[in-house]
Amino acid sequence: MPEQQGSRLQQLDAAHHLHPFTDSQALHRKGARVIDRGEGVYLWDADGNRILDGMAGLWCVNLGYGREELIQAAERQLRQLPYYNLFFQTTHPRATELAATLAGLLPGDMQHVFFTGSGSECNDTVVRMVRHYWAVQGRPERKVIISRHNAYHGSTLAGASLGGMKPMHAQGGLPLPDIVHIDQPYHFGEGQGQDPHAFGLERARQLERKILELGPERVAAFIAEPIQGAGGVIIPPDSYWPEIQRICRQYDILLVVDEVICGFGRTGHWFACEHYGLEPDLMCMAKGITSGYMPLGAVAVGPRVAGGLIDGGEFFHGFTYSGHPVACAVALANIAVMRDEKIVERVHTDTGPYLQQRWASLADHPLVGETRGLGLVAALELVADKSDNRRFPGERGAGVICREHCFGLGLVMRAVGDTMIISPPLVISRAEIDELVDKARRALDLTYQTLNH
Repeated sequence: MPEQQGSRLQQLDAAHHLHPFTDSQALHRKGARVIDRGEGVYLWDADGNRILDGMAGLWCVNLGYGREELIQAAERQLRQLPYYNLFFQTTHPRATELAATLAGLLPGDMQHVFFTGSGSECNDTVVRMVRHYWAVQGRPERKVIISRHNAYHGSTLAGASLGGMKPMHAQGGLPLPDIVHIDQPYHFGEGQGQDPHAFGLERARQLERKILELGPERVAAFIAEPIQGAGGVIIPPDSYWPEIQRICRQYDILLVVDEVICGFGRTGHWFACEHYGLEPDLMCMAKGITSGYMPLGAVAVGPRVAGGLIDGGEFFHGFTYSGHPVACAVALANIAVMRDEKIVERVHTDTGPYLQQRWASLADHPLVGETRGLGLVAALELVADKSDNRRFPGERGAGVICREHCFGLGLVMRAVGDTMIISPPLVISRAEIDELVDKARRALDLTYQTLNH
């Protein structure tokens, strides 16, 4: 793209475009970065700079950019049936085929799915579905859903309420009623000096204390991400999830697992539930279901809840684009490629372990207090002093500084406060992992120089 065209787009963007999760004034002073094209694990901006996309778009471009199989699937479906809805006792081939395909992939005995357009819509659906299920059971008082502080479950009213991010709650009078939160299992940030196993149990048992505080007869469900993504790639201690599942079963609480980020191979399993041995009642999917090529989400529904919904009459919920035929066609093609190329197996046995090995080598850097990860998702913690993992003063913004140096070096790495996170396309090669880690180290060096200037 010519430089003049890039400048024109920046001007139009500033004049007309309100960006998500953005300080508009700050963006307008700087000008939006114009991404022009992508291929494989790389992006090119309007100035022709090549950038390794260490975040797979927004955790979603699992097969990388430019996959003809997905593009051709969309084109074929656009020509055959570009749109039809699933309302009024109607279906279409792609939605039916995708539902059956997903049933063959889902953990445990899940056999039903409800289609949405996004992860946020999945979590709105969960709220409606959970409360309707209990009402059908003659227990309408079971409305309370427990989530976690610093969780992210989307940006709609219900999704943002389920999430536990205080800046989001401060805008719009959130959370909605009957949604409450317990602490996150963030050992590095909130459990320094504690045994990880004991810390994991303590955080899990907050769920039991909250259930007893509210009254078990009022609590409908607990929702959580297997690994908190936008919260900073927070990987719970191994003791955490077994105890959570035990508590949900003991108090007959529905377990909802948000796999929007972790699903479709990110952890080296089709779903992170498999890694943690979880048997959820409901499970949310989006992002990697189409590798981000089309918007699509799905809520997987276990037999208990599915039976209640089927027997409960009409469920007054749905979306115009639930099970959009083009999105479903792309999802089917995406899953077929992942199976044919054994993408999940490769992440599990080859590129995932290799990334974690290379990523761990950054722990010797003077800015790094911890590295962690699983499969092809990872984080590192920026600290001012490695001896006690003391953070930088709030105004220093070490993470933002590091992120900008990454962009300058041709790498997308995201900052969550002073936690740097990556989630590259699942098709990344070992050589590209080497490039990613080498650029991350150079960015850390430049950040160290900037902070100590």
